Parts: sequence; C-alpha cells; structure tokens
Amino acid sequence: MPELPEVEALATDLRARLDGRAFARVRPVAFSALKTFDPPLDALAGLFVAGVGRHGKFLDIDLGGLHFVTHLARAGWLRWHDQVPEAPPRPGKGPLAMRVELDDGSGFDLTEAGTQKRLAVYAVRDPMQLPGVARLGPDPLADDFTPQVLAELLSAAGRAQVKGVLRDQSVVAGIGNAYSDEILHVARMSPFKPASSVLGEDLPRLYAAIGDTLRQAVARSEGLAASELKREKKSGLRVHGRAGLPCPACGDTVAEVSFASSSLQYCPTCQTGGKPLADRRMSRLLK
Repeated sequence: MPELPEVEALATDLRARLDGRAFARVRPVAFSALKTFDPPLDALAGLFVAGVGRHGKFLDIDLGGLHFVTHLARAGWLRWHDQVPEAPPRPGKGPLAMRVELDDGSGFDLTEAGTQKRLAVYAVRDPMQLPGVARLGPDPLADDFTPQVLAELLSAAGRAQVKGVLRDQSVVAGIGNAYSDEILHVARMSPFKPASSVLGEDLPRLYAAIGDTLRQAVARSEGLAASELKREKKSGLRVHGRAGLPCPACGDTVAEVSFASSSLQYCPTCQTGGKPLADRRMSRLLK
C-alpha cells in the first residue's frame, strides 16, 4: 500500500510533470473507482494544473477551483505516459481504473491489481468535502506535530495497541502497516504496547523514530519516477515483509504476527525483550 513517503514522492514527481499542463480528458475505465458525481469529470477538461499536494495518503491535483483527488488504497498505483496510447481504454478485467490525458499528449493511468477494488477517485471543489480527508489527524511531517501533540494523542488512545494507533488515520495521517512496523522497530518498542503507557524516555524515542523513518523514506524517493518507487520502498524496509530474515540491527530472526487480512513484523530482541508475540493464526493451526 502506498503510504505517506510514496504519496509525497508521487506528488513531487507530478508537480514537475504537470507544471503548465492542462487536463484534456479524464476517461473512467472501472466506474466503481469514481466516488463523486458533482462536479462531473467532464468539468475538469481544459483546466490548468495549479498545484499537486497530499493529505495523508490522498493525492490532490489542484485544478484552480476544482480538485482531482485519489486514494490508491492497498493495490493501486499511478503509471505515467510520455505519450498516452492512441486506442481508448476499454472497461474489462484488467488493472486500469482511470486514464487522465493532458493537453500535450502525455498523461497517467490509475491502476489497481487484485480482485478487491478499493482505489478511489474524487472530483470535488474542496478536498475537505471528503470525509476521509476531513477526519485525518495531524500530518507527522508538519511543523506543528510536536512531542506534546504525540503525547496527547497517545494518552487519548488509552490501552489501544500503539501499532494500531499509529495506523489510525484519524489519529496520525499517512502511516500504514509497513511504516508503523518500521517506526516501532527503530523506537525499539513492542507493537502491542498500550499507547497510554508510552511515557518517560519512550515518548521522545517514538517521536524521533516517526520523524526520522518517514523523512528518510521521503529522501530516498527524491528524484525517482513513479515506476521506481515501489522497488525503492521494499529495498529500504528493515523488518516489514522480512519475516524469517535477520534483523539489520541485532541479527535476530524477524518474527511475524498474522491477522485475518494483514500481518506485522518485528524483531523479538530489539522490541519485545526476546519474547515472541502471540500469533493467533499459528496458534489455531497448532491445535
């Protein structure tokens, strides 16, 4: 799933590519991806791009009064074309969800792999009209995201596990499954630790891990085209998706906890005092 660093990199890449360009046409292919109807997509044609930004994991293309906003969900991605294909896209079973054609013949596709179609596209006058944007918590890379703000958010979360709190977009915007694993590894903290118990030295360590992990990921993505971002993200991960491999910090084997539709990875030595966390799926299999 694209998270804050990848969406930030996409925004940076598109900012340069779309400068001085206008939308010529927006072609919906998977009609389920379009979540709004007013204004219609036809209203975007002829509008010049005024800027490209990000709200958490939402990518926002400002067209000077109207906004083309997309959330790539778990399996979505953006593919750039220096010259869009001449043949119009056809609805079908392929990954293509939407095509945006620009006035110079270039453009981009929004694609989504797999059978669970969750990619979302919105045409709105104000991104804050979208419930998913309006409910976002503070951006962890913003100047006003201070240790005190983090302390208040964790205290309000009570006994909820810190891993889930970091992933909750209404608490902190932009962090998903992968980077929450990475942040907690850097912070040397169990993903199951109650949020309200992150006190004392734990708090500044977690705060620093959030900023450092995300900023380093953004920095690694600078200058990369959209086609290179997925590979860069995977190569830069320390524990997420690396179950069974050695921890880069201590050499212990990275462990995993599986859930119904996702999993988390952690280092027992670095994060849980050498104790394995309960994996309910594996426990059921062993019965």
